[in-house]
Amino acid sequence: MPELPEVETSRQGILPYLKEQTIQQIIVRQPKLRWPVDKAITHAQGQVILDVKRRAKYLLLQLPNNWIVIHLGMSGSLRILLNKQEPSKHDHVDLVLTNGVILRYTDPRRFGCWLWADSIDDVTQLKHLGPEPLSAEFSAEYLLEKAKRSHKPVKSWIMDNHIVVGVGNIYASESLFMARINPNRKVNSLQLIELENLVTAIKQVLAKSIEQGGTTLRDFLQSDGKPGYFAQQLQVYGRTGDKCQVCCNEIQSQKIGQRNTFYCINCQK
Repeated sequence: MPELPEVETSRQGILPYLKEQTIQQIIVRQPKLRWPVDKAITHAQGQVILDVKRRAKYLLLQLPNNWIVIHLGMSGSLRILLNKQEPSKHDHVDLVLTNGVILRYTDPRRFGCWLWADSIDDVTQLKHLGPEPLSAEFSAEYLLEKAKRSHKPVKSWIMDNHIVVGVGNIYASESLFMARINPNRKVNSLQLIELENLVTAIKQVLAKSIEQGGTTLRDFLQSDGKPGYFAQQLQVYGRTGDKCQVCCNEIQSQKIGQRNTFYCINCQK
């Protein structure tokens, strides 16, 4: 599944082609996505895209009076086409601009979405989300206050979008390793200094992944069709039985909250 860095990479990739451009047509070949594509989305025709923003893993196309909200789901991707190409089986939506550029949405599993909204405040999927992990609002003091009321393992806790958005499975394992925190620790046992280390690690891991183009996952392609490269830099995720790059102990794995978790028992005591 594309995670926050992949979505941010997609945003940065499509922004130069979409911003301040006029929508000529929206072609919906398959409206049956996770939520049906609203027929009102055709009202975007003739409108200018003022900006391309992101909230959590949702891409937000800002129009003068409306918003188009896009989620890539489990296997979705966006591509910029500079000339017309025949759509394939899983090319479900085209956003055609008057300058000839086409934004093509591909989704084999059809678990993404294209939503239409008059206001961002009207989008149910965006309500009750935690802060952005790269924002100033996401701090150790904020986590300390939230942690007082929770006995969850820290790994599951930081993956909860009500606590902080966009810390997916890969990035949670990598951040906990960098912060030297065992993924099974109960969050209410963490001290302020440990939470400071965790916040710093999350910000650094996500920022580095965005810089390098997102994690290389089978289903993810950047807007230019090239995969990201962060997976080549992973320290623990997917490395069960390999030697820890810090202490040479074997990387362990176990399921926490039904998700595979990778860690070094020596570095993350």
